[in-house]
Amino acid sequence: MDLYQTIKELRREKQELDRTIAVLEELAALQRGQSSGNYLKRRGRKSMGAAERKEVSARMKKYWAAQRARRRKE
Repeated sequence: MDLYQTIKELRREKQELDRTIAVLEELAALQRGQSSGNYLKRRGRKSMGAAERKEVSARMKKYWAAQRARRRKE
């Protein structure tokens, strides 16, 4: 049994399965009424506006100041 040949065959089969899965996902999305590709978009984090960034910055500055003060007491 040639290990490298077996690995090569398994990778080929995996590529075929990945393609098949992608086609099936597209078909499922079309059946749900979505356009192809919309269901694959990553959600990710929403971007922050300038005002929200300032709020977070002020909150974190206050947090880290409190942490430094707490460490000085110890």
